[in-house]
Amino acid sequence: MIRGAVLGSPITHSLSPRLHRAAFTFLGLKAQYDAIDVPAGTLSTFFNERCEEFDYFSLTMPLKEEVLTLPVTKSSLLTQIQSANTLYRTGESWSLTSTDGSGFISALAYANLHSFERVLILGAGGTSRAVAGALDSVSKEIHVLGRSSVRAPALESAVQSADFEYIRWGLDFDFNSYDLVVNTTPAGAADLLVEKVRGGLRAVLFDVIYKPWPTVLASGWKDSGAKVINGLELLIYQGIDQLELILKQDLDRQSLAEHLRKALKE
Repeated sequence: MIRGAVLGSPITHSLSPRLHRAAFTFLGLKAQYDAIDVPAGTLSTFFNERCEEFDYFSLTMPLKEEVLTLPVTKSSLLTQIQSANTLYRTGESWSLTSTDGSGFISALAYANLHSFERVLILGAGGTSRAVAGALDSVSKEIHVLGRSSVRAPALESAVQSADFEYIRWGLDFDFNSYDLVVNTTPAGAADLLVEKVRGGLRAVLFDVIYKPWPTVLASGWKDSGAKVINGLELLIYQGIDQLELILKQDLDRQSLAEHLRKALKE
């Protein structure tokens, strides 16, 4: 019996249980996956008290940075992005990594998008750093729009090859100057930016939010005639990457992804 759970707060909106359970059914595995509300500041206590019950955890907000404080083995990737979403057992010990970036790149590839001139990332949290790190090798310029300059150094550290610029929220910018825009902000945080969406957009919007859907920004983007990628695609591919880690095997990613799309859209 494999047992996993998604941890975060609030957690009732998460589709991770549906995704992982559907994957287990597709793969013919005997497994269990739950959603557990773990508020900020309580992860260490939860982990110490209950880690023996589980084989892996998926981490969502607000735990993607807090999890870095746990005394577990950390992948080298985390030094760059300072964000993690996957905590898994290896024998008697636990390891920590992130599949947000690899899942994001796989989702872009599914949409036949592989390289970019200029990218704008909305938000400066853990998911933003994972996305920035993943885009570092496929984009010439990466700009991040954030509310506080305090997070700017961490974002810049996640980008090692591309040209980087941090833009303070509220300053003027033009969506039309980018070919990819990624929204990593919490639901509703980017709603007002729809005022900047105009006809003739060439940029693709990848909105990592999947519930509620469509977001105000995604609706405005689609109405302008430009392409929008639903956050379910990131959820699907980061989940597949997690399962390959847990199961220690390569999966039929295309067939599994199609099965998960159907399961999540029901």
